Amino acid sequence: MITLRLDEKLEQELNRLAEQMGTNKSVLIRKSIQQFIDQQKQISAWELGQDLFGNYASGKTNLSKDRKQLLKQKLAAKRATKS
Repeated sequence: MITLRLDEKLEQELNRLAEQMGTNKSVLIRKSIQQFIDQQKQISAWELGQDLFGNYASGKTNLSKDRKQLLKQKLAAKRATKS
């Protein structure tokens, strides 16, 4: 059992909405809390795209660790072809 204090304006809005929906405040509050809890359980961006990540991989496992060195090599190779 929970006791909830609302400011007057919010309680009026809650009463109006409950009446409009043909329900009572308790049902509306329970539904709102459940919806909030469900939203907190939403799937993360990683979980949504997990089956896509790595599908177009280069096969190189050191890209994030050695990114600076690899970029330097790539730029040096590009400069060499311009000469």
